[in-house]
Amino acid sequence: MERYVGALEEVGDGARQQERHYQLLSALQSLVKELPSSFQQRLSYTTLSDLALALLDGTVFEIVQGLLEIQHLTEKSLYNQRLRLQNEHRVLRQALRQKHQEAQQACRPHNLPVLQAAQQRELEAVEHRSMRSSGR
Repeated sequence: MERYVGALEEVGDGARQQERHYQLLSALQSLVKELPSSFQQRLSYTTLSDLALALLDGTVFEIVQGLLEIQHLTEKSLYNQRLRLQNEHRVLRQALRQKHQEAQQACRPHNLPVLQAAQQRELEAVEHRSMRSSGR
């Protein structure tokens, strides 16, 4: 008797899966109708049916979920790296400004234009390196 109950459950599961397959196939066919005709011709009934079966499996969704998690972790890592670089560059520019200010205060007035020109070149070089390392 248990053997028959198990067989009936399998038939019920098979019928539900078949119904779900037809629902997915119908949805895919509706989506394909919205595509330009050149694309519609490339997507045969068999291809859409195979795609619906692949969607039924659930493996595709697990793969996509895993890829999404990887993407989020990568984006978070890159964002943190960007913040760290921005902070390092800010600290570097601040230290450079302080150094320049101290040098200007210690400089004799007749040498000030030469010092300021050299400091401007140094600041531009630091900015250029900052831009290259931050990927801008």
